[in-house]
Amino acid sequence: MGKRKKSSRKPAPARVKVPLDTAFTCLFCHHDKSVTVRIDRKEGVAQLICRVCDQRYQSKVNHLTEPIDIYSEWIDAADEAQRVGESSTVRRPTASSSRPVPARAPSVDDSD
Repeated sequence: MGKRKKSSRKPAPARVKVPLDTAFTCLFCHHDKSVTVRIDRKEGVAQLICRVCDQRYQSKVNHLTEPIDIYSEWIDAADEAQRVGESSTVRRPTASSSRPVPARAPSVDDSD
């Protein structure tokens, strides 16, 4: 006895690769899609530039780096800079001289 023929399945459609964003929102001026990332793989450098406020960031890249990675590094670097800036501006008491402040003499009215 022979085996039954299996019905052949049609190949599944190829997955559509969704492209990642290359324009992002600026952290400083909050404009949508004003930040662009340019990656120069030959030089191994990426530049992030805001067209509105001209904010810039530069980072090293490798063959796996994507624009979203540079944007994420920029966010992390900005947060770190803010954190370091806040810790370095610790409020210190104002310097005072060692001499005591002279007490004001009571005002004398000559209208007696």
